[in-house]
Amino acid sequence: MSKIDPWLARLSHLLPQHALSRVVHRLARIESPQLQPLLRAFVRRFGLNMDEAAEPDLTTYPSFNALFTRALREDARPLEGDANTLVSPADSRVSAAGRIEGGQIFQAKGHHYTVRELLGGEDELAEAFRHGHFVTLYLSPRHYHRLHMPLTGTLTHMIHVPGRLFSVAPRIVRHVPRLYARNERVVTCFDTPVGPMAMALIGAQNVGSIETVWAGEVTPPHGREISVSEYPDRAVTLERGAEMGRFNLGSSVVLLLPDHPLKLAEHLTPETEVRVRSTLGQFY
Repeated sequence: MSKIDPWLARLSHLLPQHALSRVVHRLARIESPQLQPLLRAFVRRFGLNMDEAAEPDLTTYPSFNALFTRALREDARPLEGDANTLVSPADSRVSAAGRIEGGQIFQAKGHHYTVRELLGGEDELAEAFRHGHFVTLYLSPRHYHRLHMPLTGTLTHMIHVPGRLFSVAPRIVRHVPRLYARNERVVTCFDTPVGPMAMALIGAQNVGSIETVWAGEVTPPHGREISVSEYPDRAVTLERGAEMGRFNLGSSVVLLLPDHPLKLAEHLTPETEVRVRSTLGQFY
């Protein structure tokens, strides 16, 4: 751990987080052929594997946002396991994983936050995960930015919680208490064959937007109130491995699972790289 990390965390409190993110939102959507040298530099800098992309030709991407949210080839991320296999929702790096203890989720050494906080104060929804399981995944700028379903599920709620936009880089997460419960986020809740599942899509510094396949762009928001959308007609059902949303640039996903017998994969240790649709665990 660098000695400068605590100072970077303190500095992040002072930054105009939302203003910077609105600027990034606009810049990332500028379309111009003159961006091509910058796109090529970005690919080199972060080591993007364009051979995996559905469209590997960089000249077909008119903006940074188009490159960030690029689709992959159908065979690039095969779906692992069977219907009871929990798969990764993203190409990402593991931040933390394990049991939820009495409604408390582990963030980093010395830091926890509650399920209730993460879900925007929704007590009834939070109770379902009080003794469940969680997996926190970090997406860096080099990762594939579309999100996919860990299990087959039917949408029940979507919660938009306004908040801060601290960086979710591991060096900052270690020094900002309750970061995931303080940052802006979109929480999507599903009924699955093993019980309720929630995916908290965490906003972050320079994340210009969060989208879902059923609602489109949910952030940047209008207003500062928590909004809850319910789906009583249960019209949205997504299969395990199907696309459910996307980030612009990079952020984190906190996956909440019920108190159902689950064996998490042994490789789910901090800093481990996982690929979308790869095995995170097995329900039994």
